[in-house]
Amino acid sequence: MAERVEAARKLFAGPVTFLKSAPSLQFLPDPVANEVAFAGRSNVGKSSLLNALTGRNALARTSNTPGRTQELNFFDVGDPEGEAFPAFRLVDMPGYGFAKAPKDVVRKWKFLVNDYLRGRTVLKRALVLVDSRHGLKDVDREVMEMLDKAAVSYRLVLTKADKIKPTELAKVSDATAAEARKHVAAHPEILTTSSETGLGIAELRAAVVEAIG
Repeated sequence: MAERVEAARKLFAGPVTFLKSAPSLQFLPDPVANEVAFAGRSNVGKSSLLNALTGRNALARTSNTPGRTQELNFFDVGDPEGEAFPAFRLVDMPGYGFAKAPKDVVRKWKFLVNDYLRGRTVLKRALVLVDSRHGLKDVDREVMEMLDKAAVSYRLVLTKADKIKPTELAKVSDATAAEARKHVAAHPEILTTSSETGLGIAELRAAVVEAIG
């Protein structure tokens, strides 16, 4: 495990660059590198976690306004000298649930995400972020079922672990893991993270690298 963590650290210490935003499937980048996608409710801390994961302060934009990310945002990780393509890509998906946007816009986001998940051959894993303070909500379960049906491997990641007491965190973690085991496409082990303190970030990096294999 230590070797995997160190290898992941070195990889993320290299080039990480924003590639493009895709408001619809026709704007997706060519599928030349494996991808790991990040999903989560609006304001779950997705952008902050992506910044912590990559060691960049402003790779992904953060906002207190739910629903700011309205497109699929692609980031290239690694660009070894002499090679034409990045090592892999991170994909920041639109936040779901509680988005302050017109219903037709929310519907468009849902179709975009669903179509991407079902048709992206280079997508190796999705990471579903869950706020530690709230645990799994029905809207999270809907996304988990969507991933199950799309046969997309995914893993649950608890965020903002520093915002909750350790005893409560343990309860949420156990409950989340128990629910994950009921889903066919879910990884049985969950990850617990904090963008503020760095808790679990090294393990998350290793999990991403492991997923892209």
